Amino acid sequence: MFFLKKLIAYFILPPGLLVIAFVLLGILTKRKFAKLIAFSFALFVYLLSIEPIKDVLYKPLEEAYPVPSKPEGDAIVILGGGAYNTGILKEDSTKRLLTGFVLHKQTDLPIILSGGASIGTLPEAEIMRGLLLTLGVNKSKIHTDVNSKDTEENAQEVKKLCERLRCKKIILVSSAYHMRRALLSFQKAGLEVVPYPTDFKRDMKYNLYSLLPKMGVFADSYKALREYLGLVWYSF
Repeated sequence: MFFLKKLIAYFILPPGLLVIAFVLLGILTKRKFAKLIAFSFALFVYLLSIEPIKDVLYKPLEEAYPVPSKPEGDAIVILGGGAYNTGILKEDSTKRLLTGFVLHKQTDLPIILSGGASIGTLPEAEIMRGLLLTLGVNKSKIHTDVNSKDTEENAQEVKKLCERLRCKKIILVSSAYHMRRALLSFQKAGLEVVPYPTDFKRDMKYNLYSLLPKMGVFADSYKALREYLGLVWYSF
């Protein structure tokens, strides 16, 4: 009964509902080309919504750099990963910030927070700064970049802060899937970087529920595909 309830829920809510809708459209339509498009969309949405395919997408991104056991640098740089206009950090930002906070507690290195208001009105760096102060980090250890709106600008603005703070080598904290692009940008800016990935998205342990479509998995697949597009863009 429990599995049946879960199964029904997964297919009466998106993205399962979209899969059903496209399948029905493919069955009901008489044109062969329309059938092909409908079934293709159903398969596309379904595959992006299940955990094994999501993990396949993330594998090349997340395995690019291991987590260093004893990172060394002059400062910890934490990249923002999104925030709501209500002043609440999104999931990626929260995980990055917590990782950077733990690193700070272990090393006592200064923290550089990078992230402006790319879409909303509140700079991510200021939101993160407020949380670090609440957690007890000395305000003299926190430095912020509130102007950058993307990864390339993160690197440029952090470079300016590093020159002022006389930091030559940074420990870069970002989501594992984002680290390749981040590292490219920061190295291009002329900084020596120690990558410290966090916020890993892969499960790598599956059961029957792993094959049911989920909106959270679909959203993660979208992030992975967007990251591949970003890497293509940054390669030019």
